[in-house]
Amino acid sequence: MKILIFSTAYFPHVGGAEVAVKEITDRIGDIAFDMITVRLNKQDKPQEKISNVNVYRLGWGLPAGSRGLGTGLGKLDKLLFPFRAARLTSKLHRQNNYEVIWSIMASFSGFAALFFKKKHPEVKFLITLQEGDDLRKVESKINLPFVKKWFKQIFTKADYVQCISHYLAKWAKEMGAKCPIEVVPNGVNQISDFTCLPARQGFQISDLRRLGLADDEKIILTTSRLVKKNGIDDLIKATQILITHYSLLVTLVICGTGIELNNLKSKIKHLKLEDKVKLVGFVKPEELSEYYAAADVFCRPSLSEGLGNSFLEAMAVGAPVVATQVGGIPDFLTDGKTGWFCKVNDPKSIAEKIKYILDEKNRDEVNRVIDNAKQMVLEKYNWDIIAPQMKNIFSALGTRLPDGQGSALG
Repeated sequence: MKILIFSTAYFPHVGGAEVAVKEITDRIGDIAFDMITVRLNKQDKPQEKISNVNVYRLGWGLPAGSRGLGTGLGKLDKLLFPFRAARLTSKLHRQNNYEVIWSIMASFSGFAALFFKKKHPEVKFLITLQEGDDLRKVESKINLPFVKKWFKQIFTKADYVQCISHYLAKWAKEMGAKCPIEVVPNGVNQISDFTCLPARQGFQISDLRRLGLADDEKIILTTSRLVKKNGIDDLIKATQILITHYSLLVTLVICGTGIELNNLKSKIKHLKLEDKVKLVGFVKPEELSEYYAAADVFCRPSLSEGLGNSFLEAMAVGAPVVATQVGGIPDFLTDGKTGWFCKVNDPKSIAEKIKYILDEKNRDEVNRVIDNAKQMVLEKYNWDIIAPQMKNIFSALGTRLPDGQGSALG
C-alpha cells in the first residue's frame, strides 16, 4: 500500500503535527509513505528519506519567521505550495499509483490534497485535523469567495476525517464533512522516558538552579510557542499575584520561542519580575522531560487549543496541571480528577488554582489527581496504541485490505 502525505512542514522543523506523522509512520513498516512539503530553509534538502517517509520539499527555502508564517518569499513558498505540489504529484502518482492521500491539517496542505483529489477522484482522501489556533481566526483567513469555496471542499471532498480532539471533530461537521469522522488523539512522545522520571523529587532540579532559583522555591512551568493564543502574559500576571498577594516563593520558567518574545520581556520588566520569570528559550523535545520533572505546577492558560501535547507530557511525568476549558483540553482534563481548570484571560483565577495546588493541606488530593492523570496518559495517549488505530484507517481507505478484501468504504 502506498500513501502520499501533504504537509506544510516536516523535520527538522518540528511541531505537534510533524511529531505525530513521524511517530505513526515509524510504527507502520508495511506501508510506503511519500511526503510533499514546503522547503522552509535553504539548508533543507530538496529530497531525502526520514525514517519511513520519502520527503520531497518544494520552494526557495527562504525563512519566513515563526513557523514559516512571516512575510516575504518564505510566505510565498507556502502560498504557492498547492500549485507546485500539483505538478509534482502528477509525476509521483504515475510512478507509484497511490491508494490514499493524507493531508496534515486543513491549511495549504489541504488545498494541495484537494487539487489532487479533483484530478484523481478514485484515490481516497484522508485529512487529519491538528489545528491549535482559534478556529474563527483560521476561517477569517479565507475571506475571498473562491478561496472559501475551496476550503469548504477540503472537508466535503474528504473520504475520512481524523481529528485529535472532539472539538475539532465538531468543527469538521460544521464545515460540511459528510464522510466518517474519527477522533484519534496525538500521543506523548517517548512516553517511557517521561513516565520513568521521579517527578517533583529533586530530579534535575540542580540544572534549573543555574537559573538563579532558591532551593525552597516552587517552580511554575509552561512550555509553548510564545504566541498570544497560549496566554503566557496572563500567567506572568498570575505569578505577580502569587508573589505580591499570597507571598509565595515561586518562579515561573518559560520554555519556548515565538513572535511574542519581546512583548513578554517588556511585560516582565514592567511588573518588575526579572528575577522571578525565567525565559529559557527553545528546549529540545528530549530534554523537556527534565523540566516537567522539576516543576511543582505546569500551567498553560490557553485561549485556544486543538489538543495540547505539553499538558499530556506534564501529566505523564507527574506534574499537576492547570489549564483553561477551551478547545480539545476537556478531552483529557476533568476538573479535580486529572487537573484543574482556570478561567480564560483571568490571572487571578490562574493564581488561585496554583496556590491551591501548592498548599500543603491539599497534598493528598493533589497526589490523587497526579496519579489519575498519569494513568490516563498511559492508557489513552500512547503512540503504540494510536499508531494501530491510524493503520486501521489507512487500511479501510485502501483499495485492498491486508486480507485481500476490497475497501471498507467502497
